[in-house]
Amino acid sequence: MMNDNAFNGTFQNLSQKNMPFEQVFLNILQFMEKDPIGNFKLMFGTDSQVYSRETKFITGIVIQQERKGVWACFRKVILPRKMENLHERISYETTLTEEVVSLFTEDKKEQLIQIVLPNIYKGASLSIEGHIDIGSGERNKTRIFVKEMISRMNSIGLKAKIKPDSFVASCYANRFTK
Repeated sequence: MMNDNAFNGTFQNLSQKNMPFEQVFLNILQFMEKDPIGNFKLMFGTDSQVYSRETKFITGIVIQQERKGVWACFRKVILPRKMENLHERISYETTLTEEVVSLFTEDKKEQLIQIVLPNIYKGASLSIEGHIDIGSGERNKTRIFVKEMISRMNSIGLKAKIKPDSFVASCYANRFTK
């Protein structure tokens, strides 16, 4: 689907560059294992920015422990064309989020669950969310795509979030598209 120039298969954050997915997953495991009695949210989201000759897409992965902090990273995909059609761009953002989510195989999700499971009766939890950079407000141009994109997130087992609750897409990923 993507050529080598568009995506090199690695993730990064402010302190680590060129992380393969296995390193990302290890960082998430270590973050959760530090304090397994917590409410964790594993969140995914993509944002894009259209430039004159290309469109830049950033997909974020954020693991949050409520009131205890976060660990996050992102991957960058650059398409060498100006993607002006709004539905195409929102759909592609959702596709890129789905691709990253698919890296979390059943085995990997099970490893995350096994960290939380022994602590469920102590209040531990894990939820997985897909953040979509769209809104349902009357003045929002993306409102006509809300049902379609929410259905796509739900179909892969994610709790879908839209603006103003989709901060991984609309805030975290957005800051790296500039």
